[in-house]
Amino acid sequence: MKSILFTHSYFLRFDPKQWQLGQPYPPLGTLYAAALMRENNYEVALFDTMFKSDPEEVAATIAQNKPDLFVMYDDGFNYLTKMCLTNMRAAAFCMCKLAKSEGCIVIVSSSDATDRYEEYLREGADFVIIGEAEHTLLELAGHIIDKNNDYSAINGLAYLRDGKIIKTQGRPVLKDLDSLPLPAWDLVDMETYRQSWLKSAGYFSLNMSTTRGCPFKCNWCAKPIYGNRYNSRSPENVIKEIKLLKQLYHIDHIWFCDDIFGLKPGWVIEFSRLAQKENISIRFKIQSRADLLVNEENVKALALAGCENVWIGAESGSQKVLDAMDKGINIEQIRRATLLMKEAGIKPSFFIQFGYPGELKEDIELTINMINDLLPFEIGISVSYPLPGTLFYEKVKAELKIKTNWTDSDEMALMFSNAFPASYYKQLHRYVHQNYHKHLAKNSLVKLMRNPFSATSKSLRKALSVLYHGPATLIEGMKLRKLEKA
Repeated sequence: MKSILFTHSYFLRFDPKQWQLGQPYPPLGTLYAAALMRENNYEVALFDTMFKSDPEEVAATIAQNKPDLFVMYDDGFNYLTKMCLTNMRAAAFCMCKLAKSEGCIVIVSSSDATDRYEEYLREGADFVIIGEAEHTLLELAGHIIDKNNDYSAINGLAYLRDGKIIKTQGRPVLKDLDSLPLPAWDLVDMETYRQSWLKSAGYFSLNMSTTRGCPFKCNWCAKPIYGNRYNSRSPENVIKEIKLLKQLYHIDHIWFCDDIFGLKPGWVIEFSRLAQKENISIRFKIQSRADLLVNEENVKALALAGCENVWIGAESGSQKVLDAMDKGINIEQIRRATLLMKEAGIKPSFFIQFGYPGELKEDIELTINMINDLLPFEIGISVSYPLPGTLFYEKVKAELKIKTNWTDSDEMALMFSNAFPASYYKQLHRYVHQNYHKHLAKNSLVKLMRNPFSATSKSLRKALSVLYHGPATLIEGMKLRKLEKA
């Protein structure tokens, strides 16, 4: 039996914001790869770094399993791994060296390694898989086990030969996603994830993917793994996995971690029909686009299927900025989609991005006004983050010196010159959040005044929070204006 020890490089403890949040998801991409290898008669094990404290802990697992191959395979569906955080890169290098010192053949697949394959090869990796990795890994493992040293015909690979970097032709993306086995969920210590979720949120959520890739052209969005092609699992295949997860792990909620959920025409309608036919009761959240959610039939179908929260890349309240990003949406679509979701009982949430080149104070004010006017359920604020392979990166790469990635997901560092200094955008983040919560509280207070008999302890607390968020917004605004003048 040929043996593989899988791991990934995301350590929750190394990301203070996510550690405090306490809502981790298993490494889905890793579990897909492990499932395919097991289906092809490899013995697989998982060293899950999610709750580990030190990358050196992997040494004991290597000693115990004595694997033929050590495969560091990051989850390509998770935005945290797509961000290529330097904390995680350092941990990856450490594990590569440890595995190499134990005599393992080291294979790496990740967004960061795809962009920086030479660095990973110099830090102990024998092979870096470029792009979508399952079938490249399967083919490579066969060559290694058979002692076939000619890797040049394996698409999607980088390796060293006589001290020189060899990079083979790219591998076409997989079109038939139903051909993959379901993820190897049994490799995960599910109870640890469950307890973390129950403690932080009061329910248990797992992640699923129904698609790969994104055909849209937002010029700041990197797609090193799945690219611009868009391929989808069948609704029947997705329903099969939902039933399995409910049966085995009694989940309460699903995060569909696709870049865009249900883009394929008719997919959402059929998925909703099947979910109702199978009497599947599950709450879920998705990521989508405003222009896809102006279709009332699709929005209603999502609600009937159990969708409770949709995150959209609203990004900016300025059409000028949206156009500069090549976002392909307009402000009216954001408004229309938000209202349709609220009418259907779905909570709309906004990704917001400040600091894109050319954004001025009036553009920032338009974004703040849009948030206060539409009052999404949640907002996630970031500053523009340049990643290799994007047009945005090419625009600003001359200004990226030593620092090209954040250390952790909450760093919020602006790494290029803009209208305001980096400190301004960090303060803007604090101000916009306070201002948003002030407006939520005011909205709750107005509702209570109109219908006082509908009051609950929760709605009353939310309304009274205006007494905190009002003054806090004033203070944060004063700090922001001071930085603006400076």
